[in-house]
Amino acid sequence: MDLSEQDLIRSLAAAHNRLSARPSDIERFPPELLPGEPRPAAVLIPMLRLDGSWHILFTRRTDSLAEHSGQVAFPGGRADPEDRSPEETALREAYEEIGLAPDVVHLLGRLQSFITITNYLVTPVVGSIPWPQPLRLALDEVSRVFTIPLDWLADPSNHEVRERDLPPPYPPVPVIYFNTYDNEMLWGVSARIVLDFLSALRGEG
Repeated sequence: MDLSEQDLIRSLAAAHNRLSARPSDIERFPPELLPGEPRPAAVLIPMLRLDGSWHILFTRRTDSLAEHSGQVAFPGGRADPEDRSPEETALREAYEEIGLAPDVVHLLGRLQSFITITNYLVTPVVGSIPWPQPLRLALDEVSRVFTIPLDWLADPSNHEVRERDLPPPYPPVPVIYFNTYDNEMLWGVSARIVLDFLSALRGEG
């Protein structure tokens, strides 16, 4: 995908306008599995240019975390009370987790928010960053960072949908799995965010 930053901004804005003009399709799970109001959260999709093409930066969560341990993820997390927007949450979390300075991130737009099976209302925020970039990992949360080319992610042969069981009596739910890249497997919520992002760039939805 040979896109400029302005192309990315326009595509994200157009996707936001399309989704705002129709009823929300926020994902629904059985209400018994989602007690109470969803907790607001945000993640940063860090875009960077490497070897002349766009890549997305991902983290690998440490194996000792209580939630989503060992999984490939975006920098991000639950909103703090003082956060005024999903952008503030995403930038703060990226700084805390990987030492990415907020002032080097050029914000490009948002994707549609959605609810996860762990009852978070997640807003993905897209931003571009200069590369290379000095980072400082919070090793109690993040074990490594790595990048995946956008063109590789956009290749439909690199991902598939599998069903994942929920506790009885609920039916299985579809879950997206990517092929292994750099010895890491992208799946679940982060994989769904990637496909939502690609759909926005293609003008779908």
